[in-house]
Amino acid sequence: MIDEILNLPDVSFIDDLQLDDVQAQLVRDYQNRYKEITGKDVALERADPMSLILYALSIQIYQALLYVDKTGKQDLLKYSYGEYLDNLAAMKGIAREQAKPSRAMIRFTLSGIRPNTVEIPEGTRVTNGEIYFQTESPAEIPAGGTSVDVAAECMTSGVAGNNLETGEINVLVDPVPYVAKVANTEPTTGGADIEDDDTLKDRIYIAPSKYSVAGPEESYRYWLKTYNANISDVLIYSDDPVDVTIEFIMTDGELPSESMLLGVQKFLSDEQIRPLTDRVTVKAPETVDYKINVKYFVNQSDLKKVDTIKTAVNAAVDDYIIWQRSKIGRDINPSQLIQQMMSAGAKRVEVTLPVFQVIGKANVAKLSSKTVTYGGLEDD
Repeated sequence: MIDEILNLPDVSFIDDLQLDDVQAQLVRDYQNRYKEITGKDVALERADPMSLILYALSIQIYQALLYVDKTGKQDLLKYSYGEYLDNLAAMKGIAREQAKPSRAMIRFTLSGIRPNTVEIPEGTRVTNGEIYFQTESPAEIPAGGTSVDVAAECMTSGVAGNNLETGEINVLVDPVPYVAKVANTEPTTGGADIEDDDTLKDRIYIAPSKYSVAGPEESYRYWLKTYNANISDVLIYSDDPVDVTIEFIMTDGELPSESMLLGVQKFLSDEQIRPLTDRVTVKAPETVDYKINVKYFVNQSDLKKVDTIKTAVNAAVDDYIIWQRSKIGRDINPSQLIQQMMSAGAKRVEVTLPVFQVIGKANVAKLSSKTVTYGGLEDD
């Protein structure tokens, strides 16, 4: 969820009442009313039968108050969820995005050079034996050629088709004359499950931008998030009038595949999305390589849990790698690495690499090698 939503002030439709407050109020009301009727003060001990009755009532009353608070909050973007959020989105003309299929470029290779054009029909299916993909458009291998790359999408929506390695999709389901082999030229990516609440909230928040026809940055950001919920960070800039460059990365900072870039380019070319005066270029951000070489030490007093700390520190390094690549233009920052390792239980961290580096607004950090060394125990 974006910071603008997270940083909105908290609200309570019941003035932050707690169960103890309701119980105390019931006791006070009973005592005041008793004195009005009898003219006498009454003290209620906790085990008094009337106290027990009032406490039991207070639980039901407090439960009702919680429902009141919840009902009020479902009209607010910060708190809304599930079907309530869907109804809130409908007020902005937005619907939760359904699951999206993953994509890949598939290379069709002939058994040999042919004197005539070989056609690859649209919808030709390929598989790794479990997950099936089909080509999105017809393609041709011209006379004298041996192969052609065709964009394909998974026939099963969701993340199930993601992360198939290069060459793993290598079975041709629908025979094509003279085609000897097929293989994906890139890992599969772009599959997304049904849009989650946080992503939908982000789109609702920036939804007013979609009504503009002037091509503002937020409008393009909205449409990219609509295309695929797994697009995590977007950079839009224009170095020259008319020209608009869009760079983006996927969940956990993964770079978009060629087929994903082609899909976004086609999606943004829709005349209802792209202003007529904009020439849009979609690409992956350039990467800046960095290395990790660190040694860490653990307090002597933590001897009994050193194995647990080792596991936590290694996980912290992996989390740092994801953090480092999860935002375009994020500087390479060893201070963040030290902080996460120490939070995981390290007493002291020696960082040889990386060193702090400004990478530029249109770049993203990419890990090239990782060395994490346990240096042993030290006195507290």
